[in-house]
Amino acid sequence: MVAGVILERRCFCGALALAGLTAALPAWSAPAPVVADMAGRTIRLLAAPKRIVLLEARDIVAMSLLHPDPASLVVGWAAADRIDSGLLQQQFEHKGHIAVVGKQTPDTLSFEGLVSLSPDLVVANLYMAPQGGKDLLVERLEAAGVPVIFSDLSSNASGSQTPAKGVVGDFRDQMRMWGEVLDARDRAAAYIAFFDTHLQRVASCVAGAAPVTTYLEVQSTVDDCCWAAGTRVWGELLELAGGRTLPDVTAPWYQKLQLEYLVATPPDVYIASGGGWSAGGRPSIGPGFTAAQGMEGLKRLIERTGFSQMPSVRNGRVHGIWSGLIAVPPLNILFVELVSKWLHPERCQDIDPAATLAEINEHFLRVPIPGPLWASLRE
Repeated sequence: MVAGVILERRCFCGALALAGLTAALPAWSAPAPVVADMAGRTIRLLAAPKRIVLLEARDIVAMSLLHPDPASLVVGWAAADRIDSGLLQQQFEHKGHIAVVGKQTPDTLSFEGLVSLSPDLVVANLYMAPQGGKDLLVERLEAAGVPVIFSDLSSNASGSQTPAKGVVGDFRDQMRMWGEVLDARDRAAAYIAFFDTHLQRVASCVAGAAPVTTYLEVQSTVDDCCWAAGTRVWGELLELAGGRTLPDVTAPWYQKLQLEYLVATPPDVYIASGGGWSAGGRPSIGPGFTAAQGMEGLKRLIERTGFSQMPSVRNGRVHGIWSGLIAVPPLNILFVELVSKWLHPERCQDIDPAATLAEINEHFLRVPIPGPLWASLRE
């Protein structure tokens, strides 16, 4: 598989060289991209986009796997905090300023502010355009001649549609979509193949194993407890790694549990989430932080009332992840590999998430994502 990836990288470099030779050709010589977006719409762009506005800033991470300098194409973004890493934000903005067009909610977006950047493409999702293609902002942009595509249909709205293909199928479609947008279809196919190969290795090591009951916490703070991951996305990825959520967790995205329930129905493993946004005492886990900082954050979490009574804490089966491993679909493979080792250490001892991250950095990213992206109380 590694050899295949290296070959793809050479092809990509060759394509860049060819692009340099043909730069003088008229713009009309290249066909306008036709994009199948995540909302099931087919959008024909006027030309290859060079002025993109991201209504979900963390989409730039997916772009970076397919384009050597995605920030050169992005003129504006919203919800930059959801990248959850100040270091990554700085890396993406290294050559210039990306205009902030909004915060984390749709009411912070302005049609006038968006069109003032003269975008040739706006990339939305259901967080920021809750009505999809019928959202007023989307309709106004398209009426003004600005094409809009959707990169994700996930949202916290209880009535939002269930992804038909599941989390892995949606990842594949999203990568294909970005391959069309960035004229990097072969590179997108190479990353999908890389992801699938690693996913199959996990499937083989957990096959036949009893699922391990896990408390996967979507918002881990010392100020609050206890927000469990729901059945969609987080729960799906947990199942792929050989785990399962607590018995009474039925909500799609997240569910508030009473501490008494958590103590009375103890999970075998506790996995917290952390990142660069540290309000509420979240553990500092992710790009730019050290392993020691992550472990210190985990120690503060298990000092919360009642946690010392849980077998997972007494047995040292306490771990933490950077939120980007779930929020950024192409990085989901790292979450699945990590959790498979934590839940099934004997079966999955040959799975090496650190090596997988190194492969991603070497073969797909010009600017690597530095680790550690996870932490454990027992190393």
